[in-house]
Amino acid sequence: MNPNLNASFLANQDAADFGVLICGHGSRNKVALQEFEVLVSAIKDRLKGISVEYAYLEFAHPVLNEALDRLRDKKVKKVIAIPAMLFAAGHVKNDIPSVLKKYSEQTGLEVLYGRELGVDRAMIAAAGSRIKDVLDSTSKYPISETLLVVVGRGSSDPDANSNVSKITRMLVEGFGFGWGETVFSGVTFPLVKPGLTHIARIGFKRIIVFPYFLFSGVLIDRIFEHIELVASEHPDIEFLKAKYLGDQTFVVDTFLDRINETLQEENIVSCSLCKYRDSILGFENEVGLAQQSHHHHVEGLNDEENIKEHEKDDVLLNQELEINGFQNSHSGFHAHHYPYPHADHPLGPISLNNKTPFNPKEN
Repeated sequence: MNPNLNASFLANQDAADFGVLICGHGSRNKVALQEFEVLVSAIKDRLKGISVEYAYLEFAHPVLNEALDRLRDKKVKKVIAIPAMLFAAGHVKNDIPSVLKKYSEQTGLEVLYGRELGVDRAMIAAAGSRIKDVLDSTSKYPISETLLVVVGRGSSDPDANSNVSKITRMLVEGFGFGWGETVFSGVTFPLVKPGLTHIARIGFKRIIVFPYFLFSGVLIDRIFEHIELVASEHPDIEFLKAKYLGDQTFVVDTFLDRINETLQEENIVSCSLCKYRDSILGFENEVGLAQQSHHHHVEGLNDEENIKEHEKDDVLLNQELEINGFQNSHSGFHAHHYPYPHADHPLGPISLNNKTPFNPKEN
């Protein structure tokens, strides 16, 4: 990482002419929102003299349009928008860019869209640092007799899911773990609990579970609950929990890399495995689907009355949107995606099955 990265920005154009927008997902969880703001503050500290705003896709303010308005009020002529997402699934490929594109067309503001954090040397280093913290806290078993489990968010996009598995493999070989497995918190399979139950049968006496997430929230709590549950069923195995990524220095470095490469017009996105652009095994019917946001109905939704009306948390709502082919709204459900091809998989969320009534408590 170039410690003088800010200088490379200024060398290319006047900092007063452009601004940066960090696009987060949003959450009803106040801790997650606070952690996101801390991360943005760390990015701002590295970009002195440059206007930096943040916004959320849903469930919190400011929403994307509000943050873009703020940048326009500062007389910014060009915006570099970076998705604060680990991998490129529906939010990165559809929801965020469609909102940015519409705003740009309506206002004339130039918006350059960067790529997700992705599989990156610095991100692997960030993950490695979290795992090293756990390893340094215990020496009961050698690393070759330890199994690493990486927990991904989970998506209806197989390209994004496969990248979680790549992170797992890079960490397993980098450290020399005896074995490695990947599970997911929702949307796809295997889920955390059935995955850990299966993994416990392999025979390792120590299992480290690392949630490959940026921030805290409902999912992290649920992951840790499942770990405790499986651990109670297997008292002979030592289960250790690593911390999620947060505002780790390498994560901040990656955001700065994404901003810089976007400004330099070097933000090359690989589309070879994108289910919307090419025919991918099992997802052939999704080639060419229109790029549009499916989250307008929950933009900025964070007051108590509306929360009660939308008691499914943002994670479970996304499962319904991405998997079952429906969009939740005040007026009911309407289709916008093809059903997930493995909706009846026994190791996936119950909401994968279109025949089963949705029950948030079961997911």
